[in-house]
Amino acid sequence: MRFFSDNAAPACPEVLAALNTANVLDTAYDGDQWSQRLDGVVSALFETPVRALWVASGTAANCLALAALCPPHGAVICHRDAHIQNDECGAPEFYTHGAKLLLADGAGAKLTPDSVKAVLAATRKDVHQVQPHALSITQATEYGRVYTPDEVAALGDLARAHGLGLHMDGARFANAVAHLGCAPADITWRAGVDALSFGFIKNGGMMAELLVLFRPELADATLYRRKRAGLLASKGRYLAAQILAMIEGDAWRRNARAANAGAALLAAAAGERLVHPVEANEVFLRMTPEEAARLRAAGFDFYDWGPGEARLVVSWHQRREDIAPLAAAIAAL
Repeated sequence: MRFFSDNAAPACPEVLAALNTANVLDTAYDGDQWSQRLDGVVSALFETPVRALWVASGTAANCLALAALCPPHGAVICHRDAHIQNDECGAPEFYTHGAKLLLADGAGAKLTPDSVKAVLAATRKDVHQVQPHALSITQATEYGRVYTPDEVAALGDLARAHGLGLHMDGARFANAVAHLGCAPADITWRAGVDALSFGFIKNGGMMAELLVLFRPELADATLYRRKRAGLLASKGRYLAAQILAMIEGDAWRRNARAANAGAALLAAAAGERLVHPVEANEVFLRMTPEEAARLRAAGFDFYDWGPGEARLVVSWHQRREDIAPLAAAIAAL
């Protein structure tokens, strides 16, 4: 009955089993056998050499990535509805030691080359204005929209042409890959992405996220930033073990497919109420306060996204029989 957030979902069985396996004496910090395997396993998944660093939150992954791509005197271009703008409590500015966020527009919270060019054109090339050093996109976006490989590549080409690093906030990266049916490489480094925040917590992890650096040299300073920011866990093997279990058993993809399929059931019931096409595991509906109250009175929990809109999020563990009552209630409004 709870469709408020996939952050509230339980950890999947693979993760719980991995935590038990890792519950032995081993080296502290990131010297343990699980952490030492991450680079190789993640490199194989993305079909290219990477550096893979565990952290305990998506905020940490995003901020370390942006700090690697943007100096304190620089700026990061992002959508005005991006998570790093509206939901990180100023953490990107804090962890980059002052880098500014420059806001761009785009339907469904997706950036386009034209919207990015508009921001670039408005920035004078002189010392009195902060200069862009990075571009950040969210996959899937805050409205559940998914960038295709071609769309990411177009932004990647633009970023390279202007000397910008490209960061992907992939809190729901697995859902995007499941929707597209593509290789993870096709919407990351092959399309010009330099750093990816690979989300696991929303998709069945307990408290582990992954920063993937497709330019391995970026890891040299990032390791120090992770420690200096208080983000180096002394028992890092528990984080690494979760990530390895989800990747090696393909649970990350399986869980995302299940969540996406559940959202599709709700989308089919919503009909013309849909605000955005459903491409991942989030559903945005037009709904009056009275209609929202009726659903809540029936026991359903969800988020009031804005005036006359509601957000429903399907989690990896919710089965068809869990979702069907909400779909029926929406259809009956």
